[in-house]
Amino acid sequence: MKISLRTPLLSLAIALTCIAAATTPLQAATPEEDAVLAPINAMFAGMSARDAAAIKLPAIPGATMVLMRDGKPTQMTVEAFAGRVGKPSPNAKPIEERIHDPLIKIDNDLAVVWAPFDFYADGKIDHCGTDLFNLIRTDGKWLIASIADTGRKDCPAK
Repeated sequence: MKISLRTPLLSLAIALTCIAAATTPLQAATPEEDAVLAPINAMFAGMSARDAAAIKLPAIPGATMVLMRDGKPTQMTVEAFAGRVGKPSPNAKPIEERIHDPLIKIDNDLAVVWAPFDFYADGKIDHCGTDLFNLIRTDGKWLIASIADTGRKDCPAK
């Protein structure tokens, strides 16, 4: 009796392909998802530059923020936040916020972005957590309407 290795190998290849497909997160961003992320990236660039005007520009006037720290909320407008970040102390460290693996949902002129983040100060992780952005599209342009985030210090080393 002749045993063919073709069938078991083909079955194994199909099984491995199915497992890989089931465990690989979808990475494909549509142009619309890129447009939703654009104001978030612009705000982060403004934060890194410590430019209050650039921080406020991608948000609607009066956009709100709720920053959760140690189970306690701190509420402010984007304008107040921009004032704080845009006027650093003389010994302020360079800052950068990075999101990854964003979950983006869009319905007509409303979008939400849920994404883990890492916040760096002087090139080292200062805190991490999850960002939640609500955005609206007005006059064909996506703008941030509100932001909430969690912040914790027990971040994995990068």
